[in-house]
Amino acid sequence: MTISIFDIIVIAVYLIGITAFGIWIGFRRHASTDHYFLANKSLGWFTVGAAVFTSNISTIHLVGLAAGGAKDGMVIGNFEWMACFTLILLALLFAPFYINSGVRTLPEFMERRYCPSARTFLAFIGLAGALLIHIGISLFAAAKLFESFLGIPMITTIIVLSLFTVTYTALGGLKAVVMTENIQVCLLLGGATLVTVLGLRALPGVGVHDVATFKEAVAPGQLNMLQPIINAQGHLNQFSWLGVLLGYPILGIWYWCADQTHVQRVLGAKNLKAGQNGALFAGFLKITPVFLMVFPGVIGYVLWQKGAFQLLNVAGTNTPDYNTMLPALITHLVPVGLKGLLAACMAAALMSCMAAALNSCATLISLDIVKRLRPATPDTRVVMIGRITTGVIMVLAMLWSTQGDQFGTIFEAINKIPMTFAPAVTTVFVLGVMWKRGTKQAAMATLYLGSFIGIIYFLLDLPGVGKLILAGKAHEGFGGLVTDPTQGLGIPFMLVGPFIAVVCVIIYIITSLLTPAMDPREVAKVCWDHPLAFLQGRLAGASDPRIVTLVLLAVVGVLYFLLR
Repeated sequence: MTISIFDIIVIAVYLIGITAFGIWIGFRRHASTDHYFLANKSLGWFTVGAAVFTSNISTIHLVGLAAGGAKDGMVIGNFEWMACFTLILLALLFAPFYINSGVRTLPEFMERRYCPSARTFLAFIGLAGALLIHIGISLFAAAKLFESFLGIPMITTIIVLSLFTVTYTALGGLKAVVMTENIQVCLLLGGATLVTVLGLRALPGVGVHDVATFKEAVAPGQLNMLQPIINAQGHLNQFSWLGVLLGYPILGIWYWCADQTHVQRVLGAKNLKAGQNGALFAGFLKITPVFLMVFPGVIGYVLWQKGAFQLLNVAGTNTPDYNTMLPALITHLVPVGLKGLLAACMAAALMSCMAAALNSCATLISLDIVKRLRPATPDTRVVMIGRITTGVIMVLAMLWSTQGDQFGTIFEAINKIPMTFAPAVTTVFVLGVMWKRGTKQAAMATLYLGSFIGIIYFLLDLPGVGKLILAGKAHEGFGGLVTDPTQGLGIPFMLVGPFIAVVCVIIYIITSLLTPAMDPREVAKVCWDHPLAFLQGRLAGASDPRIVTLVLLAVVGVLYFLLR
């Protein structure tokens, strides 16, 4: 498909405009570290919430949710709604210690709770996750998407979007990132709404005129958020309610409560209440992708089954490539001229995610490595190092993004990769703020042993490794020695996490009891007195984070009841 001149103008205006705005709002020639990395701790709840939300929504997200909706149904939306519960934990359980202790990075918090080695470990995890997943694979997915429905070569997309994003991120710091994300969240949700509305309007054209007819047209269970534990073939369901209930918190607590990329926005809040309500506002925003990103995939499935358009197959197979559902929908539904607007929406999704990850990488390297090794380094030099680091990380991510076609299903991969370390990190963070007896030896033993177990699982479940072990006897579509239901253990990755987490908890508790207790006065500064202590205290009106939490829980509970 060729791109029109009008579409090119829309994309160009967006890229130039958002970059200029970011530089204007954030650039300071002699910026301090607090200004550059934490926006001078001036962010209000709306800005924090919008920034947390958009730092999560990448092109992988848009493509993956539409693909999941078409292939698996609304159940894939659990990855969105379950985030509400982990964002509540961020607001009530973790944010009070993060903000009141004055830390600027999560590795710094780990040092205060445990030891310098824990800080180093988490900094490494944060850098690896940002470079490999948040930036590199997201950039690859965007390039593939732009190539498929606009005909723009992959390398062009990679270079252009990278240059614009790194420019305003490096010059403007966190203030530029979060303020541009306020604009991008509106554009992103607006574009998703446009695709949803156009999809609904196209249904009568294929004979679907009412809700009853629509329900008949979808696959069995495609409109249900909750799936049974055992599927029709007698195997464990990949996204069963049990897997979601037990598995998502393992990934979610690391992702939302212990990952610098997202939590940095909360650290930049002007006060504790703004940070807490910002995290909760992000929870409300996380309700929308189920209707604006997953549901369009279900609509696309109906249109495809009714013959409205063709869906490409996975190369060399007869299996539909659901990852092409979103570009196929856009090509079918969106008229020429508006494709540029949709491209700007997807660019907004990518740029906000990349900018968030770039800024977190610069923060981790500048504050957790440079400032830690050389405490006397002046602020101006630290900020300069942060700007240079942003450019270096971007170049590395661009190189890595060209290798994205080495993976199979990217959306599943970005959830499987963190399962190697998420159980260990989640254990250390949760028990660290809930149990004063936890020791630094327990933290390091859990991080090292838990991550080692996770890496072994990840390697064994790689289809290529499994095929080697099975000496070429693997069937077509073999999923791995752990995941595959016929030639493997048949355990979905969402249920593997809880098993690893249980082992991590055992390691943590036993090691803590076998090693000397830490200084109780220091631990008391970063740990609750008892597990429910975060709920105590007088309520401060309707905007009290605990009241807002009840409203969020009520809304999500009602939605789950309606779509069960």
